Amino acid sequence: MTIKLCKAAIEGAMVATSFAETRLNKVLIECGPDTEVAYPDTGYELPLISGLEGTKVEKAGDLTRILNKFKSNLTHEYDFENAKKAGELTAIAAEIIEALKYIGDEDPYEDEIYTGFIEDGVLRELGVSLVDGTIPGIALIIGKGRSSKEVADMVTDLQGKGILTMLCDEVIEQLIEEDVKVGLDYLTVPLGHFTQVIHIVNFAVRAALAFGGEERGDYEKILSYIREKINAFVIALGEPDEVRVSAHLAANHLGLPVITDYEGIEEEIDEWYIVEQDYEEMIQLGLELKGIHIEIVDIPVPITVGAAFEGEQIRRDDMYVEFGGQRTPAFELVKTVDKDEVEDGKVELIGPDLDEVEPGGQLPLGIMVDVYGRDMQEDFEGVIERRVHYFCNYGEGLWHMGQRDINWVRISKEAQEKGFTIKGIGEILYAKFKSEYPSIIDRMQVTLITEEGEVYDESYQEAKDRYKKRDDRMKELSDESVDEFYDCLLCQSFAPDHVCIITPDRVGLCGAISWLDAKAAYEIDPTGANQPIELDGVIDEHKGQWEAVNERQGKESGGKIEEVNIYSLMEAPMTSCGCFEAIMAMVPEANGIMIVNREHGGETPVGMTFSTLAGTVGGGNQTPGFMGIGKTYIGSDKFIRADGGLGRVIWMPKELKEELEDDIKKRAEELGLDNFYDKIADETVGTDSEEILTFLQEKGHPALEMDPLL
Repeated sequence: MTIKLCKAAIEGAMVATSFAETRLNKVLIECGPDTEVAYPDTGYELPLISGLEGTKVEKAGDLTRILNKFKSNLTHEYDFENAKKAGELTAIAAEIIEALKYIGDEDPYEDEIYTGFIEDGVLRELGVSLVDGTIPGIALIIGKGRSSKEVADMVTDLQGKGILTMLCDEVIEQLIEEDVKVGLDYLTVPLGHFTQVIHIVNFAVRAALAFGGEERGDYEKILSYIREKINAFVIALGEPDEVRVSAHLAANHLGLPVITDYEGIEEEIDEWYIVEQDYEEMIQLGLELKGIHIEIVDIPVPITVGAAFEGEQIRRDDMYVEFGGQRTPAFELVKTVDKDEVEDGKVELIGPDLDEVEPGGQLPLGIMVDVYGRDMQEDFEGVIERRVHYFCNYGEGLWHMGQRDINWVRISKEAQEKGFTIKGIGEILYAKFKSEYPSIIDRMQVTLITEEGEVYDESYQEAKDRYKKRDDRMKELSDESVDEFYDCLLCQSFAPDHVCIITPDRVGLCGAISWLDAKAAYEIDPTGANQPIELDGVIDEHKGQWEAVNERQGKESGGKIEEVNIYSLMEAPMTSCGCFEAIMAMVPEANGIMIVNREHGGETPVGMTFSTLAGTVGGGNQTPGFMGIGKTYIGSDKFIRADGGLGRVIWMPKELKEELEDDIKKRAEELGLDNFYDKIADETVGTDSEEILTFLQEKGHPALEMDPLL
């Protein structure tokens, strides 16, 4: 490493620190040291400082001591280690500078295209995709590229690979100039300029705290977690000043390699600070250095296909044609057929294509996917069919909602102008299914039907018959009807101690993996993240404890968890990762439990928001009285059976309550709980336990008459 680069990093840290001190002193003079300071919608206040230093920062006056503490670690020895420490100081300074912007302003970037701080809810939502491999890694692009076109090509390439791409500095405007879609919906996040780059750093630190279960202030463990678990790299474009060089060394300090196109670097640091002029090669180098493996699937369509477009919305004014959505008949069906009934790779369209439709038009749509596989099972049909939703949404300019015969599909004008056709839907499905399920799909064909008539009617009737057959089969499935459960270790890439136990009556905490999903995943990859657990040695059937499950928990948690009751919240409950859809927490004053979903940003009866609760519950911890869950578990007949079941639920956000209304009413009727749905409080009643208790007493809530929780 050159002395010149080290010197620049250290000098950059001093400049950044001076800027932070100036901004901080101004706030202290104008607002006072007791001024509250924290990022919005997070349980970690200022995550970088909270994580590395351990202080729960609440007042602006706390920041002077913290900045001075990190300044004292800096020396003027021009070597790699000290340069990385300088980078760390620059990161602390940036955290302070950015945090001060949020004093008195929950969204200082409201009128701009930049995201600024990424809230905890988004972190956890992205966490699901990061742990299951949908997002294979993260790229941070900073600076200004040689040309807008080259930057656009680079980002489009990353979008096609499904990489979560964070952006800082002029590259954002370069992409907008080239009409590249940016925003969280496209996994292409415009953080902002200069010190706003800190928001990927505090994103990584929160991952260590939320998913890894690391403790605030455990400096070495948090850094080790980020270095080992976060598959990220930096692409630095253009000539950097001293502060930016220092920021690059902060990335190195966190285990992120930096690839730059700046030729002024006199000497590279092998595997850490590399000069590369070719923008395509920069991406490849980043992937290789972090061990990120991308499966390239050649799909013969004129649009980009990748997870980056999964959140894309197509409004009515932007659509060329739509199908279903109660506007036209539509359905989709995956069915198992014999070998001689399928022609591998065939994609057939029966009916009109886009060239026969006026812009803004509507058509019916039947999507028939015929599958043959030596290891294919009928039980897998529904599992695979649900992937139609995801794979359609991977197409840029293709939008899909719903499933079965309540689906709704739109194709954008932009996609049509690029030459996309209805047949392209089939091409995407064929390519993605064959690449995702090679061990169970040997042959596959797709038929798309866009005209009503005999072919459509016969196919739709077949679909309805198969839907009913599956539903009848699912009704037969229960924890008692199977001989094995499945574990799920997907989240161990982020939460090393967590083990999810998935049963027919209890979906995974993320809400995305059912017992059938886990069974199919095991058949697809017998050495993968889902492994069967033979139900040997019943210890307590009511609480849901088996010797075999305990043994698996102990083995896969490294001995941290010795026993688990699958049907209990209060006694040896299952651990929680960080990807959970909702959190249960006991409310002792009401002798019941509250449930809060990830989307709810307000306060709850236990005095904590979802984000604050998640910081306590997550990270593979077993915390009696608190537990992450998948939403559908609430309607299960095994829902905290050992603690009183559904009748213990006394509060949940109105949005969640309405979402689960049918499930709650059905289960309450089975339990003989009259008008139970109306007895559950929500935020319109209040978030204070006293307010809620009054409501519960007026309604005669059953939890008040149950045995004490504690």
